[in-house]
Amino acid sequence: MWRLYQFPLCPFSRKVRLLLSEKGVGYELWRENPWEGSDEFWELNPAGRTPVLHDAEKKIALCDSRAICEYFEETVDQSPMINGTVKDRAEIRRLIALFDENFFADVTAPLLHERMKKRLILRQPPDSRALARAMKMAHGHLDYMDYLIDTRPWLAGSRMSLADLTAAAQISVADYLGGIDWNGHEQTKGWYSVFKSRPSFRPLLSERMEVIQPPSHYADVNA
Repeated sequence: MWRLYQFPLCPFSRKVRLLLSEKGVGYELWRENPWEGSDEFWELNPAGRTPVLHDAEKKIALCDSRAICEYFEETVDQSPMINGTVKDRAEIRRLIALFDENFFADVTAPLLHERMKKRLILRQPPDSRALARAMKMAHGHLDYMDYLIDTRPWLAGSRMSLADLTAAAQISVADYLGGIDWNGHEQTKGWYSVFKSRPSFRPLLSERMEVIQPPSHYADVNA
């Protein structure tokens, strides 16, 4: 069976978990704290980053969330997540990159540094200015998502895709860390509520980090 080396607040791990669940692929979770880096984990991925998916029996180790997702798109027919025409697939991949790279750099990464790393590892207080910048950037990204949802049934087009899973994974971590102000973003809030009610998403909402607790609305599918 596949073993997924992941960290609960790693948005890239969350994206892979969502994809595997939507496709009905069985796996077991293995927590890998990014500040520890076991020898076993480094042997599987010299980059030292989660997620890593490993099947010891088949001697397969997959690293990087996009590579992992593409692997299962090519090997599992159920619930295709990079679908449609060539143009459709290009749009899906564009949005995946937008959320994996821009949203992560602007919003998720600063929140993880200020509200997780500083608390658990550095034992320092968060920088209120850095938090304010991240939340301001989040508004900009949510504005763009509002526009997309106003013009399409799903972020990339007529069907749910890996772009939606990628965005939901990033937003879920930012929301857990209190970095999302939903005021003025009813379109994206409604889209996200649909995701929160999906069976693939419920395990993410039930998990908690030690010491760091999410806002009260975090796991409420109606909030």
